[in-house]
Amino acid sequence: MRRTKPEPRVINPDVRYNNVPVSFFIHRIMKRGKKSLATRIMYDALDIVKEKSGKDPIEVLDQALKNVGPQMEVRPRRVGGATYQVPMEVPASRKMTLAMRWILDSATGRTGNSYAEKLSAEILEAANNTGNAVRKREETHKMAEANRAFSHFRM
Repeated sequence: MRRTKPEPRVINPDVRYNNVPVSFFIHRIMKRGKKSLATRIMYDALDIVKEKSGKDPIEVLDQALKNVGPQMEVRPRRVGGATYQVPMEVPASRKMTLAMRWILDSATGRTGNSYAEKLSAEILEAANNTGNAVRKREETHKMAEANRAFSHFRM
């Protein structure tokens, strides 16, 4: 086990919107170091969001992340030979990471033309509290609620 926790890396905001979550999204979309392609996909998706909703795309993205981020999740805890699923609160950094992961996974699973269109549709649905990413959050909350009896085993 580590002696100390490593300090979190500083992520620079993106160029167009000067926003850190957009920069996180670009890094999560990126495959094989093709950052310019990931940037283009993200900006195209945000342009489509602006066109469809008529609102500021950063506000829509922030609302989507807020709607998808889970409050509680279950973590396995071993007690006396048995493993219990213990509900725990989710830290803010993990909440954002899970929200982004679920939005991108849901966008990947959609049928559509381009990845930018799929991503924009998923962001809009998440902002409206619908869609697969929000369903994933609801499942996580149901698991935490079902295992509330084991909450006294918190770490």
